[in-house]
This record gives sequence, C-alpha cells and structure tokens, in this order.
Amino acid sequence: MNAIEIDGITKDFSPSLFGAKVRALDGVTLRIGAGEVMGLLGPNGSGKSTLLKIVVGLLAPTAGACRLEGMPSGRPEARQGMGYMPEAPDFCPHLTGFELVLFHARLGVALRAGMKERAEAVIAAVGLVEVMHRRIGTYSQGMRQRLGLAQALVTDPRVLVLDEPTAGIDPVGAMEISGIINQFRTQGRTVLLSSHSTGQIEDLCDRVALLDHGRLVLQERVDDLAPRGQTALLVDSLPEEMLGELRGWLQSRGVALHGVEIPRARLERVFIERVGRRGKGGDK
Repeated sequence: MNAIEIDGITKDFSPSLFGAKVRALDGVTLRIGAGEVMGLLGPNGSGKSTLLKIVVGLLAPTAGACRLEGMPSGRPEARQGMGYMPEAPDFCPHLTGFELVLFHARLGVALRAGMKERAEAVIAAVGLVEVMHRRIGTYSQGMRQRLGLAQALVTDPRVLVLDEPTAGIDPVGAMEISGIINQFRTQGRTVLLSSHSTGQIEDLCDRVALLDHGRLVLQERVDDLAPRGQTALLVDSLPEEMLGELRGWLQSRGVALHGVEIPRARLERVFIERVGRRGKGGDK
C-alpha cells in the first residue's frame, strides 16, 4: 500500500497580476510506500518545498493530484494521520514552547486523553525540556527547528513530512533528530524528508527522489546509487616501499590502483566526540 501518491503534479505561480506564470513543478509523479523513508533532494528553487506543501494540503496543484493514505490531500480527514514540519518554522513568539506543542496536540482528533503528557514527551524527545516554558521569541533558530519537529510529532502521526528538519542545527542536534527519524522507520511509519544534506539522505532514507527545475530527474533506492566495480580497503599506514610493492602486485594481476588516500576524520564526527550529547536546553 502507498502512503503518499503524487500523480502528474504541476504548479504554476503568478508573480504579478499581469506577469508571466512561473512553473515551480512540472508533471511530478511519485509513489511512497507505507513504512518507507523517502528523501527529496534538489538545488534551491527546484520545487521541493512547493511539492511538500501540496502533499500536506497547504497548496492546491495547478494540475495533477495527490493522495495521503488513499484520500485527496486537500481534505481535512486526510491530514489527521500526518505530521508536518515546515521549512524555517515561524511560530507565535508570545507563546511558550510547551503552549505551542499542547495547542497542536489539541488539534489531533485521535489524541484526546493524555495531551499534556504527550506534549511533554515529545518536547523531551527533541531536547527542549529546559526551555519549554520560555517564550518562543527568545529561542534560537536551532531551538525553533526542534520545536517544529515536536509539534509535528505530538499527534503521533502515521505519515511525517519534514522540510529541512536540521537546518540551523549543530551536528549533535542533527544526530539526535536523525535518531528520532530512525525510530519512525523501525515503527513502520512513513517519512518524506526534504534536505540539502546528501549525507543525511544516505544515512536515513530507503529511496531518494531528485528534483531539478520542478522536474523529477531521478528516483532510486539509495543502495543502488553506490558505485559498482570498485573495492575500497582501509589499512594501516604503508611505507612508500611497501606501497610500491602493492602497486606492482596489483598490476601483475591486471588490477588498476586508481588512487591512494589518507583518510581524514570527518569534522562532524570530531564535533560529536568532543562536544558529546547536549543537555536538555537545545541549541544556544
């Protein structure tokens, strides 16, 4: 069964009353199975955010159709089992983080009892316990991103749509949010994730769809995109003499050595190892 079905979606915008229309999406068709984590990649202006807004029913397509769990995405009942985190969430600055998440919990028809406890649980999951009673106007960008994820999670959705969930968040926070998304995977829920981070897509997603100028130019399983026909070996540092012997041995067997590299520690990993997991205050 498909959780999300996108059929020939086209979206045109009119920048002015008499100006020419701008085509943001051009005939996009995509299927996302129940329990699948799908990554959406593309350069700025490729139509990723527009497509996500159509999926969650915030925009109507110019042509084509979108269904959530078999229902048209524009219908309110189709959105009952969905959580949405917009790009760069902009929430009411006078509310506290807890008040905002509790408000979104009350919007969930399926979640009547235990709303306060559920709001507290998702706030803890995204690492905002220490600031949950502070006004959102005092939050950093990273804190607002975490709060955006909390409000998307609070109704316990079956389908989660995330637009750049780790934008403005440091590597430790990004690792923690990736862990939450992985939990969704293990629970058999569906995730549609837009990101500029190819590493995040590789680590989290079953499949990737690539948009360019509003058109779908690729959709593949992430595992199928790995280069074929080459083998990488990681060994202790070799002296030049031994390296020459290895080249000769490989050449005698008709195997080409394409390059020798000394691996560097990834800065993200160094950051996480040195800083460690944060407390419960979120990004400062």
